[in-house]
Amino acid sequence: MPERRPFVRLPTDVYPVNYGLCLKPDLIDFTFEGKLEAAVEVTQGTNQIVMNCADIDIITASFAPDGGEEINATGFNYQNEDEKVTLSFPSALQKGSGTLKIDFVGELNDKMKGFYRSKYATPSGEIRHAAVTQFEATDARRAFPCWDEPAIKATFDITLIIPKDRVALSNMNVIDRKPYPEDDSLVEVKFATTPIMSTYLVAFVIGEYDFVESQSSDGVTVRVYTPLGKAEQGKFALEVATKTLPFYKDYFNVPYPLPKIDLIAIADFAAGAMENWGLVTYRETALLIDPRNSCASSRQWVALVVGHELAHQWFGNLVTMEWWTHLWLNEGFASWIEYLCVDHCFPEYDIWTQFVSADYTRALDLDALDNSHPIEVNVGHPSEVDEIFDAISYSKGASVIRMLHNYIGDEVSLGTRVLHTHHKHRNLSILTLIPTDLWDCLEQASGKPIAAVMSSWTKQMGFPIIVVDQEQQGDDRALKISQKKFCASGPHSGEECPTWMVPISICTSEDPSCSKMNVLMEHPEINITIPSLSPNKWVKLNPGTVGFYRIQYSSAMLDSFLPGIRDLTLLPVDRLGLQNDLFSLSRAGMISTIEVLKVMEAFVNEPNYTVWSDLSCNLGVLSSLLSHTDFHDDIQEFIIDLFTPIGLKLGWDSKPGEGHLDALLRGLVLGKLGKAGHKATLEEARRRFKEHVEGKQILSADLRSPVYLTVLKHGDSSVLDTMLKLHKQADMQEEKNRIERVLGAISAPELIQRVLNFALSDEVRPQDTVSVIGGVAGSSKQGRKAAWKFVKDNWEELHNRYQGGFLISRLIKLTVDGFAIDKMATEVKSFFESHPAPAAERTVQQCCENILLNAAWLKRDADDIHQYLLQRKVPPITAV
Repeated sequence: MPERRPFVRLPTDVYPVNYGLCLKPDLIDFTFEGKLEAAVEVTQGTNQIVMNCADIDIITASFAPDGGEEINATGFNYQNEDEKVTLSFPSALQKGSGTLKIDFVGELNDKMKGFYRSKYATPSGEIRHAAVTQFEATDARRAFPCWDEPAIKATFDITLIIPKDRVALSNMNVIDRKPYPEDDSLVEVKFATTPIMSTYLVAFVIGEYDFVESQSSDGVTVRVYTPLGKAEQGKFALEVATKTLPFYKDYFNVPYPLPKIDLIAIADFAAGAMENWGLVTYRETALLIDPRNSCASSRQWVALVVGHELAHQWFGNLVTMEWWTHLWLNEGFASWIEYLCVDHCFPEYDIWTQFVSADYTRALDLDALDNSHPIEVNVGHPSEVDEIFDAISYSKGASVIRMLHNYIGDEVSLGTRVLHTHHKHRNLSILTLIPTDLWDCLEQASGKPIAAVMSSWTKQMGFPIIVVDQEQQGDDRALKISQKKFCASGPHSGEECPTWMVPISICTSEDPSCSKMNVLMEHPEINITIPSLSPNKWVKLNPGTVGFYRIQYSSAMLDSFLPGIRDLTLLPVDRLGLQNDLFSLSRAGMISTIEVLKVMEAFVNEPNYTVWSDLSCNLGVLSSLLSHTDFHDDIQEFIIDLFTPIGLKLGWDSKPGEGHLDALLRGLVLGKLGKAGHKATLEEARRRFKEHVEGKQILSADLRSPVYLTVLKHGDSSVLDTMLKLHKQADMQEEKNRIERVLGAISAPELIQRVLNFALSDEVRPQDTVSVIGGVAGSSKQGRKAAWKFVKDNWEELHNRYQGGFLISRLIKLTVDGFAIDKMATEVKSFFESHPAPAAERTVQQCCENILLNAAWLKRDADDIHQYLLQRKVPPITAV
């Protein structure tokens, strides 16, 4: 890791009690004027005030002690690198209360952070701009000078001066709207005082919107704001939000503390959504659902994101992390509870099984790298905060909380404990949370060593591989279990091997859904005896795939599971976990990839969407790896053989009585078969595509992705032209994104180049350029080379567009992660040495490590895989 910059938090001699803030944005020139009147407390005499401030020009500043003379500041010293300003006063400010006044101007930037502008088209097609905010982690300081640290909480009185034909929203409800005396085209909108809160949760939006409104059963007014003319697309999110608020009220045992909550779709938005208190902002695709044109996976995504952001209204907003080091608890908790919430609202989604493939396995993959990081990272400088908005903070955080929840047992409610850890404070809203307080509280409630267990998972990076062997001793089964750190490059071989406190549960084939035994493994090795278990029964660790570790069984134990995969007596989540562990052991060189291919063939009767999704994902990784060989076609045949039976069973059209998961599975399977070149699927996709384009028979939303992907993968320039035309005509962002994600499947080199140029055109929103380039890189060997060259050639523009945010990390990962030649790792490393991207340093290291791992995997296993795939095709010789 490069040298960390020296970083000092703000001094504590002056702190804010209330911010009176008035802002007047100019939506034509993209500037704003601001006035701040902050009630502050001086705790010790000082002649300077240090605050956060970035890209803001202060015009005047003064301080008036309560009942005393106003003192004008004599100098403003900007420390741009540290995003601070020091206001100097001619004499010392005395201890006590006072008012700090600052007049300033700033820019409505186009970087999707701070107070920024967002481009949209009116229904008549005119291009206009809204003014919107994104302050997490450290960008409130781009909208007004402030103490921009999560623990420095205050109340806010916000006034916005805006064109009178626009909507203005903020965290609280409007209490006054009156003409602006100096200009009759403007109005002054005043909002109620907020509760005590952190700066990163402040929000305001000025633009043109429609809305739908409802009330939750506990009396909170809920509105979903949509682009003009699209109010109906807010109804699904409205329904989820009104169901969710009472669920969280019961879960946390605290009512939602504000009078209203608004959910709003923003056109240009870097993240998925942001939990600003009372005014949650979303990407359009994370909020808007059109009953006719939205697919099942979009509905599920909206439900999860709404569940996540609303959980933050309590956990994060009411109780806030003391510093960014504890971001993982804030995000991990919300990433876990969003599933609890969606399971409550939509039990038919089988969402907890999906958690395992969406979050748990993703976190395991990242955390096996030498360039991972512990869940809890000490962060200082703002550029370091951006780096930890990653799968470790969110997905590993959520997985470890899920493991903790399972270990403690349902009788101890995590939610209530979280908020009442600090019951000694009468006023909940001034709470900041440090994880150890929570562990102490849970320890008292459960009588288990929570603090020791949790710190082994949060303070050291990585996780163990649990190695299991067994022998039958009379009527009993003896298990020998050991742990060592799991590394993506093979088992840990260093001197100092870390150990974890691992909650281990065990089930048997007598009752696969129920754990027969639970132990806490505190040492490198333990022995366990399961009484009276006959030799023909299997034993499995980690039922439910809850513990955050991988397992390596002896080959005899593994063989005993295969019938359970075929006849589905193993639960879906356990079938998934077994296969996923084996796949990652093969990548680490601990078993041969052929072993995994054999196990994959046992999934021939698999009905479960999530299990297929995980299989499909792993086969995608393998297919991408083998694109570097000359037998790429053979793995396509393997994929076709594996997916054909389920494809035939599902067919193309939904049947009566089918549900959400069937729709997801059909899209997945047809897309897989089509991409691999399955003849019948390709012909049917082309036929349906033609009818769709001609308007004869519009494709159902769930079939669009697989059909678009299939026709592009095997298509020419006329197919690409048609797709770009569909993109231009699409009225819904979801449809535009759906097309953008698959354009990269096109095969001809000159067409790949067209797609890359399109990615940076005005047709694609800035935040979506990343997925177009990523789609090209992920689709073929040619695409990968072309996308990397394109990123290098356009680096200045791309870095300038996303600097600092996590989109730059995502872009780099999507572009280079699939290479499998040692020298590419060197090339990537040297490119970023001469083109630094501080917020993506760790991502670059992880990508270089992945490239080397891919190369080693290929060297080790390519020939064997080729032989295996060839001999599958040879008909068996029958005796005459």
